[in-house]
Amino acid sequence: MSIEVKNLIKSFGKNRVIDDLSFKVENGEILAIVGFSGSGKSTVLKLISGLISRDSGEIITTGDIAMVFQYSALIDSLDVYENISFALHERKDLRKKYTEKNIKEIVREKLSLVGLAGIESKFPSELSGGMQKRVSFARAIVTEPEIILYDEPTAGLDPMSSTLIEDYIVRLKQETNAASIVVTHQMSTITRTADKVLMLYGGKCVFYGTPDELCKQDTPYTKQFVSASLEGPMKMLKG
Repeated sequence: MSIEVKNLIKSFGKNRVIDDLSFKVENGEILAIVGFSGSGKSTVLKLISGLISRDSGEIITTGDIAMVFQYSALIDSLDVYENISFALHERKDLRKKYTEKNIKEIVREKLSLVGLAGIESKFPSELSGGMQKRVSFARAIVTEPEIILYDEPTAGLDPMSSTLIEDYIVRLKQETNAASIVVTHQMSTITRTADKVLMLYGGKCVFYGTPDELCKQDTPYTKQFVSASLEGPMKMLKG
């Protein structure tokens, strides 16, 4: 088991964003975390990755954690090779592990894995949004992580690019056997990538099951989410 969350609580001021949340993600499994805006989805990723601290509860992880940010977050002044190899050059535990020749081979391998062989010398501004996203995937897996966290991986992409990104999420799961969490709003990402789905509302789990179970719309929460209805138990935050 690579990720286990037990009774997690996180508040910002008087606003409890995550309220007694528990779940598990096994090796080689993709969990989609879904819900309306403001439900606490991205906060869960930040807590697991250590970007913010929890108030209480447990987060148990095994191995290295990689994060794929919503809008790629590539460094504009660095070329593709420098972006992907950044962790191998800068992390204290990795600096002396590889020679430059080794690093070049690793970067080449990861770019090939995401279908972008031979673009090491290009800069982010020379790439499409979908290509930038795939470079961020290559950067995430360069350290051979056991856990991969994706924050809205298809945000801002056209339908065809979204489909391509979804295919690579599944491929990376198969290649790395990583435990993965995908935060998303898109039904296509849920149905095409996820093994399990966790729906949040008010920081609590209101549904946990398979994508097929979600699509059956057997509960008021799943019916409202799948149909994108304003009518139902979940109310959109104002402002």
